[in-house]
Amino acid sequence: MVLIQNREAFRNYQILERYVAGIDLFGFEVMSLLIGRGSLKGAYVSYDHKSAKKELFLKNFYIPPYQEKNTPSGYNPYRERRLLLRKGEIAHLINQLKQPGLTIIPLKVYNQNRLIKVEIALVKGLKKFEKRELIKKREFERKKQRWLKNIKS
Repeated sequence: MVLIQNREAFRNYQILERYVAGIDLFGFEVMSLLIGRGSLKGAYVSYDHKSAKKELFLKNFYIPPYQEKNTPSGYNPYRERRLLLRKGEIAHLINQLKQPGLTIIPLKVYNQNRLIKVEIALVKGLKKFEKRELIKKREFERKKQRWLKNIKS
């Protein structure tokens, strides 16, 4: 069941590869996500250049506290959250991040058998004229489908 979706990602980026990752969360963050609270707007994936450990982190992912009064003091709803992937996938994604023009963003957050999963994607940003072309193609396909529907009836 999809809990949160990043709809802007499909408009602003060309999706090259998709991955499913686990995410390291607190218990009250899980409860907040299960009731549909949170936002992927502006969220992205990065890694720590200085650390010897190769880990990916989800940054700028907003999860408000489930119950304000029961939340630990000093809780930051925008904190970094570690992604749980295989070593080979992490190495591949880090190498891809070093290439200019590529980034990793989350597409959706969903639950699967009592686990919270994040679908992340390696993406390339679209330019303004490319976005316009996609809109024109979509509108043309809609008009074509309407026209074909009217001819059949």
